[in-house]
Amino acid sequence: IWELWNGNTANPAMNSGNHVMLLGDLLIWYYENLAGIKTDQKEVGFKKIIMKPFFPAGLNFVKASHQSPYGEIRSEWNKDANGLKWKITIPPNSSALVSIPATSADQVSEGGQKINLSEGIKIINANDGIVNLEVGSGNYEFKVDGL
Repeated sequence: IWELWNGNTANPAMNSGNHVMLLGDLLIWYYENLAGIKTDQKEVGFKKIIMKPFFPAGLNFVKASHQSPYGEIRSEWNKDANGLKWKITIPPNSSALVSIPATSADQVSEGGQKINLSEGIKIINANDGIVNLEVGSGNYEFKVDGL
């Protein structure tokens, strides 16, 4: 990806070759947006993790990880006609805000049981088709039926 100072109308010789990004920004976009692994701006360094993936039409599977100062953060989701399955790992001494596409908390289960019955999961709210949860460190397997 080259930087072009004068837009599409400039002479190609005006392209700056000093800004070769290749995959640098793209890889960050993959794990921050497709996998949804982001650090909270108030508690940087992945002490507090924001898990909020983008689930684009036509993409049915994402698997990514990030090595934080506290340990490995993982996000693996797949969706099909039956719904969404999303496995996450939150490292020790960290917590996460998890955003799941669902109209209500009743649609979401973790480890085979409804999230309101799951220990260590706090339901924050459900707004605009997103259920927001707070979780501590550990491994989680969320499922949303009929997404």
